[in-house]
Amino acid sequence: MRQLTEHLLKPADRVEVTVLVDNYIDIFVPPATPVDRRLPFDPCRHIMAEHGLSCLVRVFAGKKEHTVLLDTGISRECMAWNARQLGIDIATIEAVALSHGHFDHTGGLASVFCGAGRQVPLIAHPDAFLKRRMNGPKGTADLPRLDAIELKKAGADILQRSGPSTLAAGHLLVTGEVERKTSFEKGMPGMEMWVNGSWAPDPILDDQALVINVKGKGLVVLSGCAHAGIINTVEYAKKITGIDHVHAVLGGFHLTGPAFAKVIQPTIEGMKKIDPDYVVPMHCTGWDAINRFFEAMPGKCILNTVGTTYVFG
Repeated sequence: MRQLTEHLLKPADRVEVTVLVDNYIDIFVPPATPVDRRLPFDPCRHIMAEHGLSCLVRVFAGKKEHTVLLDTGISRECMAWNARQLGIDIATIEAVALSHGHFDHTGGLASVFCGAGRQVPLIAHPDAFLKRRMNGPKGTADLPRLDAIELKKAGADILQRSGPSTLAAGHLLVTGEVERKTSFEKGMPGMEMWVNGSWAPDPILDDQALVINVKGKGLVVLSGCAHAGIINTVEYAKKITGIDHVHAVLGGFHLTGPAFAKVIQPTIEGMKKIDPDYVVPMHCTGWDAINRFFEAMPGKCILNTVGTTYVFG
């Protein structure tokens, strides 16, 4: 993979991340910090939550504004519905970045491309299109598979990239495959992929994140599920940008369920060592892990709810 250096990720004046899909919603949660902008109470507004993630990322640099969508939730309806409720025109996005190919991040893809009325770039790792299954205590479940042909028919310009690349005129980085160096972040047990005519363990190499360098603040790192490990993800973002200070870490950290119970504490210790200004655990982080982040990082950890916009810079 070609290594990016600091000057190749252009600094942004401001970034706004609006959460269109997440597992949790509470219309009465007040702002907790200067960066989280909650929706004003409106009894006529109907926002939905589901087991999935989708975030609209707006990057501002000088007089330019760039809009990129990360993931699209689990259903065809939720992301599009919430966008309408928030007055967001999905047709204006420049590109869609896919954190990985799992169904709870890809369900609304077709609705995005069909509604755009033009070809829209879709940045995805090649492994996002693999046939996959999950082995659990109750048996084996085949996972819905992304259909590249159908997406192209809908209007997707599929750009398959395994290494780092940039969007938004060089102001937003897609990490590509994340280096895995921590001793405790081992991926998701029970996952398999169909390769060379047989099933094999799936390391979910397509897992990737978005990174923005906010001028005077540092890095904002946005993950989908962080199957590569959220500590690995942030450390890799620091490495390929050459920037040490992390302003905010947002997204799914995938620490929910018994299989990840022992990973929560070392993840928290790793995050405390990174010492970002803000941490916003979402989606698959899990209620136990979120509460423990709050206890360990008071004043830095923010409870997310669908519809919130985070303003950095």
